[in-house]
Amino acid sequence: MPPSRSKADDKILSYGDVVLRRSDLDILHGPHYINDRLIEFYFAHLSPPLHVLLVPPSISFWLSNCPDPVSLSEAATPLKLPQRDIILFTVNNNSDVTAADGGTHWSLLVYYRATNEFVHHDSSQGMNRWHAETLFEAVKRFVGDDGEARYVEGFTPQQNNGYDCGLYVMTIARVVCDWFREGGAKNERERWFSSLKEEVDAAAVAELRGEVLRLILGLMEKK
Repeated sequence: MPPSRSKADDKILSYGDVVLRRSDLDILHGPHYINDRLIEFYFAHLSPPLHVLLVPPSISFWLSNCPDPVSLSEAATPLKLPQRDIILFTVNNNSDVTAADGGTHWSLLVYYRATNEFVHHDSSQGMNRWHAETLFEAVKRFVGDDGEARYVEGFTPQQNNGYDCGLYVMTIARVVCDWFREGGAKNERERWFSSLKEEVDAAAVAELRGEVLRLILGLMEKK
């Protein structure tokens, strides 16, 4: 018998600014679509290197859908984007700001200052390209003074099902952070694509689902 709604909403862990609920564990136990709380939790867990920013999904969504320039500036300014070498934004195909849990697909938009590029990584054949370009247009003027950043579609391993997109976003984010932390940016024209080819596939993504579940359960035990 499935858990009642009240039990599914029970708080199980507070981690930084993220509050996880029992329903989040249910998502990780089965082949289900990853929600924004789990992505935000994993982004916080990654502890990105200095000058790398992983933007929480709720903030990326708001930046993409801000109704006016003033609200957009108020949301972007605290992120200190000009001080970042790499910025990772989640992209979701939900355009309804009244539906916080809407959307059916996640992808990742990565700003790389060394090449002044926004690189879009989409594990489902460019399904989110329009939404990624919308986010790019919203934030490009905040990353630097010239506002001349380019948008490119980057190499991305492709998912073979309809529910692992969020895990691809999380796995790619980890690869980018590790690549930067290990000195991959010493050649400023180099990017993390070769690391993606070596480290990201369906098996690695499936392993991450279990890894995140074990991580959360371990943190719960330490409470």
